[in-house]
Amino acid sequence: MRQEEYAGAPGIVRPIRVLLVDDSALVRKILQEELARDPMIDVVGTASDPYFARDKIVALHPDVITLDIEMPRMDGLTFLRKLMAHHPLPVVVVSSLSRKGGEVALEALEAGAAEVMCKPGASYTVGDMSIELVEKIKAIARLRVEKQAPSTTKNTPIAPRLAMTCTTNKVIAIGASTGGTEALKNLLVTLPGNAPGIVITQHMPPHFTRSFAERLNSLCEIEVVEGKDGDRVRPGLAILAPGGFHMLLARSGAQYTVRVKEGPLVSRHRPSVNVLFKSVARYAGQNAVGVILTGMGNDGAEGMRAMHDAGAKNIAQDEATCVVFGMPKEAIAAGGVDHTLPLDSIPAQMLRLAAQS
Repeated sequence: MRQEEYAGAPGIVRPIRVLLVDDSALVRKILQEELARDPMIDVVGTASDPYFARDKIVALHPDVITLDIEMPRMDGLTFLRKLMAHHPLPVVVVSSLSRKGGEVALEALEAGAAEVMCKPGASYTVGDMSIELVEKIKAIARLRVEKQAPSTTKNTPIAPRLAMTCTTNKVIAIGASTGGTEALKNLLVTLPGNAPGIVITQHMPPHFTRSFAERLNSLCEIEVVEGKDGDRVRPGLAILAPGGFHMLLARSGAQYTVRVKEGPLVSRHRPSVNVLFKSVARYAGQNAVGVILTGMGNDGAEGMRAMHDAGAKNIAQDEATCVVFGMPKEAIAAGGVDHTLPLDSIPAQMLRLAAQS
């Protein structure tokens, strides 16, 4: 998938046409009312199950679909796979906030969904959810989605693992959003077991990050965990910010740890890449390497500039390999990027920079 010019952006002269697919009448009503507040979004229809959705896609020609996972007659994941095989469209999966929902959401991303998010609930307000959903719809509205083979698994070739001759005390900080789950997987699976300690913020909801960390941990030579307050940053470990919480780097003597805390949305996100990067600038400085991957918006741009000014060396994913060239583009414009590289060149350069004294 690649992003074309988008607007509120020159290039789109009409609102984005959205079809809502969810078996809950209440959820459909809430989503329709919230999306109607934005003049660049037009909810052209709703559907209570995939069979109704199929007919409305043909009749209404939506630009984006929001899709529930648990529905009658056909589950959302099966429908998504059929959709991507025969009539691919940008899809935002809106799933229930549960451990099972997180695991299925990862399967949805592998099946071709552009984004996943959770339905509003006790820990995720309608207001927070609406801000995120609008941003996600706008970010993916002009993606060119390629047809995918109708299989239940996605066989991605695993790149050869890199080697690192010695362990360093450097910290690698990574930020990502739309398209980041696949980008992170492709980056982390190449790293050796003695890679420097890594801290990651990927825009994902609660529970989804735990499932994502476990999935990565099963594939990588390094250990990958969802972060807990006080976790020590050490070689061979990647710590993923938990969904719904900000994660910061801290330092006690010669040891780096992470702090996990609640707080307001920052750059419209929680966790926020800016929050992580600014803490890395403060506590690691020239001992850090920053990486910003595919993603919508500008989260991370200020933080990466702060890292650069503190002596860190930073890498941005290039436009050609990004799903959405938003966050890297903004970080480059802010003056915080030293190297702009295709995704498959980032791991080796990241380790080279970390090995420098």
